[in-house]
Amino acid sequence: MNELRAEFIEQAKQLTRNAVVLPEGNDGGIGELAAKLQYSHDTGKPLRVKLGMDPTRPDLHLGHTVVMRKLKEFQKLGHKIVLIVGGATAMIGDPSGKSETRPALTKEQVEANAKTYLEQMSKVLDVTNAEVTNNADWLHKLNFTELLQLAGKVTVAQMMTRDDFAKRYAEGKPIAIHEFFYPLMQAYDSVAIDSDIELGGTDQRFNTLLGRDIQLAYGKKYPQLVMMLPLLEGTDGVVKMSKTYPEHCISLTDSAKDMFGKLMSIPDNMITRYYSLLTDVQKSELEEMDKQIASASINPRDLKMKLAFMITEEYHGTDGAEKAKQDFINVVSNKGIPDDIEDVKIDSDTGILDLLVNLQFVQSKGEAKRLIQGGGVKIDGEKISDMNFVVKPAMNKVLQAGKRKFAKLV
Repeated sequence: MNELRAEFIEQAKQLTRNAVVLPEGNDGGIGELAAKLQYSHDTGKPLRVKLGMDPTRPDLHLGHTVVMRKLKEFQKLGHKIVLIVGGATAMIGDPSGKSETRPALTKEQVEANAKTYLEQMSKVLDVTNAEVTNNADWLHKLNFTELLQLAGKVTVAQMMTRDDFAKRYAEGKPIAIHEFFYPLMQAYDSVAIDSDIELGGTDQRFNTLLGRDIQLAYGKKYPQLVMMLPLLEGTDGVVKMSKTYPEHCISLTDSAKDMFGKLMSIPDNMITRYYSLLTDVQKSELEEMDKQIASASINPRDLKMKLAFMITEEYHGTDGAEKAKQDFINVVSNKGIPDDIEDVKIDSDTGILDLLVNLQFVQSKGEAKRLIQGGGVKIDGEKISDMNFVVKPAMNKVLQAGKRKFAKLV
């Protein structure tokens, strides 16, 4: 390899913003990444940058975009993005750190979810110029001998270094043999598509590094580098963003009003983290924000307002973001009621928990109870604290759930 040139070292430094490169080496992996970038330039062969997607749910959230934004950076530099739909792996189910086996999906569920994934990813990436593949195309074609040969590349001891397997084994919880095949299959994807770099969240460390090992076992001289991206916390600022916790999750399919309002609800200590992971704001600006917040020289609400506008504009356009901003100012800041609230006809006595679920203001009665307990349910401005409260027909009053959801009960 020729001596590394400054332009590729600088490219590598930019690409590693918010990312950890494995193996790290003495320079945090920048040298190995710069070498791949330089070799790609000199040979005219774009790097193949892999992201595996197991479409376990039909929609994506802002947490997913942390990795997608990094893919976009590689794409802008002219490299080939390879998106692997986990048609085979999703039918096994990866626990991903959970304490039990995750349910497998049917072929139909995988196909339906994958379609919506790509539609939503197109809001961030140029999906039309990405290479989109399905690992069922090669994994389902492996015969039994080939499968055994793949399994022979890894020991049980290696598998047990994966945190969730080790924890479950120590707790006496069952681990099905087929679960060992999930990381093996994902690793074999790197062989099948000949990836140079694989991206993933920090919870995918074992799986992505195994891809590097399997490439070496199958004879690849310069195996893939792994880039780990942080897991974004939900709007509670504590648990990673997930559809498992819908009240703290910001979906790409959320309306502009909901997206804006949820972003305004993040805790102050998450402001610069959201800016860092979800926008192109530079390090110097982030450091200045931290100083302003620490010295109380700026109202954190102003920084959140700017953040909410930037992100909402990215997914809903300038007009959508502006309207969402004005709605937020009217409803929250001025304690007003939106002009466009829906009339809901109540035909018979209805329990407040059932009504909140039926209106899709919450996803479950449990969530409805938590909202009531927190004082977040009001009728004409009066808080409802009784879980058994009954809504009568023709009340002609306004129901409010949380800060942003309203309905006129008629």
